[in-house]
Amino acid sequence: MSKFNSARVRTAATSAVVSGRRPSGRTHEGAPGYERTPQSELFLLAVTNLVGEHTFYESGGDRDQRYAALVHTATRTDPEWTARFLRWLRTTANLRTAALVGAAEFAWARLDAGESGMSRQVVSSVLQRADEPGELLAYWLATHGRAVPKPVKRGIADAVGRLYDEHALVKWDSAAHAVRFGDVLDLTHPAPTADRPWQGALFTHALDRRHQRDNEIPAELATLRARAALLAVPVAQRRALFDDPERARDTLRTAAMTWESVAGWLQGPLDARVWEALIPSMGAMALLRNLRNFDEAGVRDEVAATVAAKLSSPAWIARSRQLPMRFLSAYRAVSSLRWGHALEQALQHALTNVPALPGRTLILVDTSGSMDAVFSKDGTLRRWDAAAVFGLALGARCADATVVSFSAAGHWQGRRYPSSLVFDLRRSEPLLRAVERWKSGGFFIGAGTDTAGAVHTHLAGHDRVVILTDEQAHGGDVGGAVPARVPLYTWNLAGYRRGHATSGVARRHTFGGLTDAAFTMIPLLEAGSRADWPF
Repeated sequence: MSKFNSARVRTAATSAVVSGRRPSGRTHEGAPGYERTPQSELFLLAVTNLVGEHTFYESGGDRDQRYAALVHTATRTDPEWTARFLRWLRTTANLRTAALVGAAEFAWARLDAGESGMSRQVVSSVLQRADEPGELLAYWLATHGRAVPKPVKRGIADAVGRLYDEHALVKWDSAAHAVRFGDVLDLTHPAPTADRPWQGALFTHALDRRHQRDNEIPAELATLRARAALLAVPVAQRRALFDDPERARDTLRTAAMTWESVAGWLQGPLDARVWEALIPSMGAMALLRNLRNFDEAGVRDEVAATVAAKLSSPAWIARSRQLPMRFLSAYRAVSSLRWGHALEQALQHALTNVPALPGRTLILVDTSGSMDAVFSKDGTLRRWDAAAVFGLALGARCADATVVSFSAAGHWQGRRYPSSLVFDLRRSEPLLRAVERWKSGGFFIGAGTDTAGAVHTHLAGHDRVVILTDEQAHGGDVGGAVPARVPLYTWNLAGYRRGHATSGVARRHTFGGLTDAAFTMIPLLEAGSRADWPF
């Protein structure tokens, strides 16, 4: 009787993030840990890394050094892969600082190896916003010194030609920055682009600003001249502009006045009339940050409805490139009921890649103490918030899902907690409301991380296991706790060096990131396909 060559044979699916088949060390909490390949470790670190930020188990400095070292390794071994990855990291994953640092370290590694090709293109590809040429230069000067190599200068100059315009100068050229637009121009010497005849005048004016030369704004720069005229209006007369709402909207738009600059211009609070003049030209981030301010100022319902319509538009959400967590943050900041449905719609549009999985799915959400850590020191959202959002979104779309919050039984911040809690999914419940019920119901547990114990407790005939975690468990081997025939998908939210299970083959796969993109890999893997890098 044939054991292998049967009608039911299926090719084993493989995925991009690869680790060893056997443990080679320990996680930070002491469980068996699996080393990843340098590319895999770099990928998981980059998609969860806000450069310079401390994490629960790793200081910001140590984390940044590890990131730079991994970029150097990947650049030396496969520069084409690294170039594609860094471009994707900035443009599709929409992670800014990690991409800029990665591009600078790519160029450094190429020069260190005696190579210069590709560096110019990589540097240019990650610069997508007009403040970023100065940001990358500031990083280079602080890290590698004042000798800026030609490929870096040329890549920055290419980006300057694309990015520098009057609106960019108004928004991003600030005395608060050590490297200003004029410094970038002095260091990289970009030529004005052929299809922007006004750019030469813009460059001249940016240099005048930087070097405090009191020259007249060139006639070609209509926006900057309009702004200067607006700034010349006496403070006592400025609020009169808003007596005519249509004129106020046009005047502020023509002068490229953001809500921050208007607040400084008025030298006082923004009332409803001011917000209503600003709202039509505000971007996605500005709108999300100010929903509460709109309510407190008394913005009219009909104007708020235009904001809600934008938030409910799939095309607008796609163009905004906001991470899903932004919508949870905005939801928690507001008290008015008029934004709830719009933010729910926005979050759903940002999670379109979450698949509808057949059969039974066990979803384990790590809410241990190490997941109670903010992504950045200035933020309020924590890694366990992201885990809950993604876990509940997946659970809502599965045919039959068991969603569990797990940690380890013990004491945390003066209270005793269970090792795990099963969350009651309600099919018609909006996702944002479910996340808040998770929070208010005590499903953010804290304490230790017994992932293998959670698997043993809750796995009961499920067709797959999905774990959202930082992978830093104590106790037993997580991969071994799941039977070999059951697929295990790990969603990594921290990017530490070692994982809790093997990955890449044999029904063991690891993804990562702060968007829904990697969810598309699960159906591919279950169909027997290779789930390659997303770039």
